[in-house]
Amino acid sequence: MNAKHLYEYAVIRLVPVVEREEFLNVGIILFCKKADYIKVLYAIDEERLEIFCSELDLEQAYKNLEAFEKIALGAENCGPVARLDVPSRFRWLTAVRSSAIQTSRPHPGLTEDLEGTVARLFEELVL
Repeated sequence: MNAKHLYEYAVIRLVPVVEREEFLNVGIILFCKKADYIKVLYAIDEERLEIFCSELDLEQAYKNLEAFEKIALGAENCGPVARLDVPSRFRWLTAVRSSAIQTSRPHPGLTEDLEGTVARLFEELVL
């Protein structure tokens, strides 16, 4: 019998005009302290984004999401936040902020399959 893991996840949102507080779900970040696990999946529906906000710099949005993922994974070239432990990186990435990349509040869950869960959440909430 596989052990169940307590995890937390948040939806990653692209907020083209922060003052309007409108967003598109573009990714998922899932974290499990016990398994020392963190994973980010993201994709931008470019056609939908064009309808939603044609002025957004798409190249910059991808760079921001890539940096978000690198920090989550602890990439060596991503500054001091990326060098924090996994729980601290998750908390930093999901902190409330006023920027083009934001997250929902974290939500908890239990799973035996972290990889399957992040894929399912990504499919349900982003794609």
